[in-house]
Amino acid sequence: MKALKSMRLHIGIFGKTNVGKSSLLNKISNQSVSIVSDVAGTTTDVVEKSMELLPVGPVTFLDTAGLDDKTDLAEKRIEKTMKFVNRCDVAVVVCDYNGIDDYEKNLIEKFEELKIPYLIVVNKSDVKEIKLSGYENILYTSTVSDKDIVFKFKEALVRLLPEDFVNTPKIAGDLVPEKSTVILVVPIDKEAPKGRIILPQVQTIRDLLDSNCLPYVVKETELKDALDNLKTPPALVITDSQAFKKVAEIVPENIPLTSFSILFARLKGDLKEFVNGAEAIANLNDGDRVLILESCSHHAIDDDIGRVKIPNWLKQKTGKDLIIENYSGHDFPDITPYKLIIHCGACMTNRREVLSRILIANEKNIPITNYGIVISYCLGILPRAVKVFSI
Repeated sequence: MKALKSMRLHIGIFGKTNVGKSSLLNKISNQSVSIVSDVAGTTTDVVEKSMELLPVGPVTFLDTAGLDDKTDLAEKRIEKTMKFVNRCDVAVVVCDYNGIDDYEKNLIEKFEELKIPYLIVVNKSDVKEIKLSGYENILYTSTVSDKDIVFKFKEALVRLLPEDFVNTPKIAGDLVPEKSTVILVVPIDKEAPKGRIILPQVQTIRDLLDSNCLPYVVKETELKDALDNLKTPPALVITDSQAFKKVAEIVPENIPLTSFSILFARLKGDLKEFVNGAEAIANLNDGDRVLILESCSHHAIDDDIGRVKIPNWLKQKTGKDLIIENYSGHDFPDITPYKLIIHCGACMTNRREVLSRILIANEKNIPITNYGIVISYCLGILPRAVKVFSI
């Protein structure tokens, strides 16, 4: 129940007004999560519900506003609903005995374009039964009279689960043998939250413990002492990207070295795509616009990684007068004007959203990369930083 939202399976519930989307969510969660009413358009904004859906595991449901909403704010609500498509690992399209028309068909085309598996739930079968043709995954049910609706929904959902959710990928545990020592370099600087360490570092430590490894956590100022204290060299050193240069100078070439951000580039996105995207840095010219994408909103500090450090490294590496802009949150802006997109480590979002952004960037032929890849590229150590992944 305490699984991070970013590590949960995101299930979007879509459909027209008053077909039973909210009733379906309330049945599945066994709670009154969404308001249910005979009045069309009751759900006016996206409702999120995180829960443990056995045997699937931790999930987050996204109950969206009706696509045929006729209220004054309908256009804005539908626009917001469509933005949530990119966050879905699995989509559920709810209709009733009226079947599906262009509203649902346009949605399904979007799901297929983004390679999002989807389930069609035909509700209100107790009122009137229909049969849809041309679709594979269909559940006929009734949120009013079907006592087995939760079991049937779970059964249909399990058949659709993405492979990378069923077989949860490792962060770092698959890169080293069991019982091996892994040094994690964790700077305690302005970006370190008071009294704790940042999320990717916590998740990596847990992943190594689950993989029966021996994580050894140090600051960059104590790294040399840590190496000297070990009887045998560590199997891997993982550093915060901001300390990459200093750490690379301390760690011998024969010891594999990478960063938390690069590990998350693999976990949350497409590592090869991000490495290829970094090559575009060499082709940037004066006046080119670069977009830095952050998954979460936060208060910027004096030497903020996305607003200060990466822009400075980019300008030093290229020697060009670049226009660098930042964008935070789940929304995806118009990327057409940009020559390069640099994504954050994505610790606060799920893999589906990052992959959706990669697909959109590829469609527009705009290179996309990530924080850790860019930093190691600018510092001239990218080949070493990705060698452990056989890239």
